[in-house]
Amino acid sequence: YGKAIMIVVGITGGIGSGKSMVSSILKAMGYAVYNADIEARAIANTNQMVVEEIKQLFGNDVYEQGMLNRPRVAELVFADQKLLANLNSIVHPAVAKHFEEWKRLHANAKIVFKEAAILFESGAYKQVDAVIAITAPRELKIERVCKRNGISRNQVTQRMANQLPDKELVTKSDFLIVNDEVTLLVPQVIEIVNKLLQRVN
Repeated sequence: YGKAIMIVVGITGGIGSGKSMVSSILKAMGYAVYNADIEARAIANTNQMVVEEIKQLFGNDVYEQGMLNRPRVAELVFADQKLLANLNSIVHPAVAKHFEEWKRLHANAKIVFKEAAILFESGAYKQVDAVIAITAPRELKIERVCKRNGISRNQVTQRMANQLPDKELVTKSDFLIVNDEVTLLVPQVIEIVNKLLQRVN
């Protein structure tokens, strides 16, 4: 009985849907949010075992001054699904392990959140109790990403093609947030948090 129940909630959505905006609101409300994509990047540079395995997969020259050349890796895996699967099989388990360690740091929290672009594709959904999907109109997402990353429309739509379509995300998720710049975000987040708190209490 001693152990308090903790609910782990996944936050996911396609590129440009506004995951980081939702995470920022949750952080402002005092909740801890683990960003799987940022941590994966860090792990690929700092976890020696992961670094060695990535070098074995792509060759030593994908690292420059100890940093993974991400655009180069993206180029290599873009055309080769098997290579991408191999890369994921190195990085995703390491991130999952790191997340478990992170959770221990927040052992007293009733709810913690894990933000991941590919929550379902990476198998990370197995580590969460509920999932929030964030959707936005396609054109708005493209516009956001073009602006934010300074990349072409074509590059954005190519990336979108590699992600689960919104329709599928919504069916697999427990909660939905619409980030269309019309519907207010904060009330949607608060409503979901209240529902989650009811589950814990």
